Amino acid sequence: MVRFFYALILILVCLAGNFAKAQDKEQEKYYKITPLPIPEGVVLEAGALEMMPDGKLAVSSRRGDIYLVDKPKASSPETDTSFQRFAHGLHEVLGLAYRNGWLYVTQRCDVSKIRDTDGNGEADQFEIVSDGWGVSGDYHEYAFGSKFDKEGNIWVTLCLTGSFNSNVPFRGWCLRVNEDGTTVPTASGIRSPGGMGMNAEGDVFYTDNQGPWNGTSGLKHLVPGHFMGHPVGNKWYELAPNLGTPPQEPESNSRFHIEAKKIPKYMPAAVLFPYDKMGKSASGIDYDRSAGKFGPFAGQMLVGDQSHSTIMRVVLEKVNGRYQGACLPFLDGIGSGTLPLLMTEDGNLFVGGTNRGWGSRGSKPFSLERINWTGVTPFEILDVSAHSDGFTVRFTEPIDPASVEKPDAIEAETYTYIYQSSYGSPEVDHTEPKVTGIEVAPDRKSVRITLDQVEEGHVHEIHFPGIRNADGKPLWHDVFYYTMNQVPGA
Repeated sequence: MVRFFYALILILVCLAGNFAKAQDKEQEKYYKITPLPIPEGVVLEAGALEMMPDGKLAVSSRRGDIYLVDKPKASSPETDTSFQRFAHGLHEVLGLAYRNGWLYVTQRCDVSKIRDTDGNGEADQFEIVSDGWGVSGDYHEYAFGSKFDKEGNIWVTLCLTGSFNSNVPFRGWCLRVNEDGTTVPTASGIRSPGGMGMNAEGDVFYTDNQGPWNGTSGLKHLVPGHFMGHPVGNKWYELAPNLGTPPQEPESNSRFHIEAKKIPKYMPAAVLFPYDKMGKSASGIDYDRSAGKFGPFAGQMLVGDQSHSTIMRVVLEKVNGRYQGACLPFLDGIGSGTLPLLMTEDGNLFVGGTNRGWGSRGSKPFSLERINWTGVTPFEILDVSAHSDGFTVRFTEPIDPASVEKPDAIEAETYTYIYQSSYGSPEVDHTEPKVTGIEVAPDRKSVRITLDQVEEGHVHEIHFPGIRNADGKPLWHDVFYYTMNQVPGA
């Protein structure tokens, strides 16, 4: 009997491996991952990326170095690309932003700006822009920095002390740092950020990770004056008179949408990433600004997951003035744990990776890669929009109308997470809505799905195992997860 179970386990492992290889081969038709060769002896645990005016790629390391990569877009990087160390001695740089001749650096202790004044390729001028927060020396007190917003601010999200406490000022907060050094407390309630970025409209988002008051990881919209969900840092409102009084304490063992009705300042995640289904450690953020040079998903947000070494797509819409939307699987096989993302207007997606202290499916200790579209469009879910009674789903290619009439064409379930002070949450409050109507658009590129119930505050997990295109081919990825913070029109 024991041998039988060992044999069964071996068979399952082999099947999983074969499935993964098939998925990798399918991905290669659409997107090519090109490693940028990291010189021997360079430990490049990438923390942030920025494109410089001369076309070089600035890459920071968690170990405090910044390198400039020459010709990062070269078709043969193994021979044409070169690295030069630009700066060293910094402290875990997790934000890079170029402006007016300076490279702005967000590190644990401050935002600084650095530049090379003598033209030898190495920074020789370092100036502190802002150090308006506390650092206790705890290993987990990361500081993530955004690019500059429209008003000339870098947004900085500060991880809690040990990811559980707030032992020094503004740990668990977001601050805005202007290039002139002005520092403004902006939002409270942050736990453990994994990345920052903006959408096509210029609104600022960050990823927060599963833990206390975070049932699962999520993408959160940063709005001045709002509370992001974790109350332990609210004691620092006394240092932020511009934000008024702290929000009321959330009730543990409640639900996100219920507490949002009780606490006006509370801004739940715009999109929840179902734990393990979409990853375990949400990370870097950017959006596709390539206007079609990276495939059919122009304008959509891209979000990494460090643990699964993946990149997700995120489709957002506003309901009652607040963002919500869907996450969808996209790219996997990143060499290490996905951390920073940088998309260029000419369709190059640069991805940095690291797994020290966290672990990742990507087996390398660190990585730097470029991803490009091959020009072949996958048959895929393009985007999703919610209605009071279901969803409209658009596809990249026309579908076979007969395929949606099969009993297994569409599968739906919903669930949510406990909003609690304990670590994380299982999926709870499951429902199985029935599909009561399917309407295929005349161009066969979208489907209007009607459900017998739409659940406020729930993730709607919708699979399309039976959908086929005109050639009988299934979807590359057949699922989306829509976070229904508010039901449209309700």
